[in-house]
Amino acid sequence: MKKLSVKTIVAIGIGAALFFVLGRFVAIPSPVPNTNISIQYGLLAFIAAVFGPIAGALAGLIGHFFIDFSFGWGVWWSWVIASAVFGCLMGFVTSKLKIDEGEFDVKGIITFNIGQAVSHAVAWIVVAPILDILMFQEPANKVFLQGVTGAIINIITTAIVGTLVCIAYSKAIPKKGSLEEEQ
Repeated sequence: MKKLSVKTIVAIGIGAALFFVLGRFVAIPSPVPNTNISIQYGLLAFIAAVFGPIAGALAGLIGHFFIDFSFGWGVWWSWVIASAVFGCLMGFVTSKLKIDEGEFDVKGIITFNIGQAVSHAVAWIVVAPILDILMFQEPANKVFLQGVTGAIINIITTAIVGTLVCIAYSKAIPKKGSLEEEQ
């Protein structure tokens, strides 16, 4: 597990801010009410993969809290918690990847995407609907439809955006031994 260093704390702040901006201003409504097509989970998956489960959980929790708060309808804690669960699970699933060391090969891409699909399924098909029912007495058929729709949308957008961000980031890191001292 990665330490909660100054670098990680900064990543949490930047990750939460970017999660908020992407979720608030780059969201496309889906046919299912209160469910959007958005790209912030690709970024959250990247933050979790590079900085660990605590960074992923807090960036998701804080970012989603401010999205809900900014709309003025109140904070929908069940979905805020589900975002934190997704970030935390992604941090654990991807803990062996070395994206921050410039390594993100086919095996890493497969691990990342299986992990994000499972993490989204747990967050949106299990956690969010169950908490909606327990916290808000929402009808089960409604919240499970929203959860399944959200999971599918998030899996697709994370597969595209998250994978591309991880590839780009890993390519930008100099490989060990690639820099030679001039004589």
